[in-house]
Amino acid sequence: MSSTSQKHKEFVAEPMGEKLVNALAGIGEVLGKRLEEKGFDKAYVVLGQFLVLKKDEELFRDWLKDTCGANVRQQGDCYGCLREWCDSFL
Repeated sequence: MSSTSQKHKEFVAEPMGEKLVNALAGIGEVLGKRLEEKGFDKAYVVLGQFLVLKKDEELFRDWLKDTCGANVRQQGDCYGCLREWCDSFL
């Protein structure tokens, strides 16, 4: 498994609260803007979609690609970040 980024480590280290969508690992300024334009302005809104998809990696990756054009690496980083956060806080 690849090492996690500093952004990932910071995100999973504490409750989500009102963090913006671009606080998620794999989501930078461009993808964050695309997600915001579709109503996914906060990390917890993306978490909601992740949970609606029953934490299924393939479904979440496809959704992220279709919604904001995330590449394979970005999809994996975001999925891993949310999965680890859920393991710690849910």
